[in-house]
Amino acid sequence: MKTYRIADLVVAMNVNGRTLRQAAAYEIPEQEPDMIVLCDPQRLKQNRSHLSLDDCEYLMSGETFYKKLTFFNGMMLHSSCVVVDGKAYLFSAPSGVGKSTHVKLWLSFLKDRAFVLNDDKPALRIVDSEVRAYGTPWSGTEDISVNSGYPVGGIAVLKRGEENSIRSLTPQEAFFDLVDQSHRSLTGNARDRFFKILDHILRNVKLYELKCNMDISAALLSYATMTGNEVSL
Repeated sequence: MKTYRIADLVVAMNVNGRTLRQAAAYEIPEQEPDMIVLCDPQRLKQNRSHLSLDDCEYLMSGETFYKKLTFFNGMMLHSSCVVVDGKAYLFSAPSGVGKSTHVKLWLSFLKDRAFVLNDDKPALRIVDSEVRAYGTPWSGTEDISVNSGYPVGGIAVLKRGEENSIRSLTPQEAFFDLVDQSHRSLTGNARDRFFKILDHILRNVKLYELKCNMDISAALLSYATMTGNEVSL
């Protein structure tokens, strides 16, 4: 069993293959863990025979980590997260809508000022009342992540549209979209903790709905609105 620092927590995991490779940048010398992640990928494979055992372990280890993260004021948000000038901006949507493509457009004009913190499942934690985003090893097939954490500057619910538009969302308007792109299998006390964490995030982070095409103009609009800065190409 190896020890990792993930989302500012010491995590002990016994993993192999893909999960081990993607967690390599998070490994630290052995110490007392805050959390132990154990999983039985064979059990998941019984219900998802089309997946490899390696993929089952990747999915189960991530699911276990994010369930236990609720004990540490944290949750997962299915999103692509970009960091600019020391703040994290998350774009959340179902797979295939264009989260990664939109973030790549930010990188295309921000260059060295920006980087992707996590391209699939960043962790959100409340630390001293501040909402922070973290890279994690559960970072999608391209494995784009950085082992660090930053205060969240905004969360946008991303939707496809022929015309680009962005508007602020109330916590009530954003609620169902964020629940839909988070952990769905929580029960009992874990579910109660999750909703308390989500409520804090909804009330303390700027929320947006972004309807966009995949043109650079969409990224310029979201960047200007979410950061308050203008960029000219």
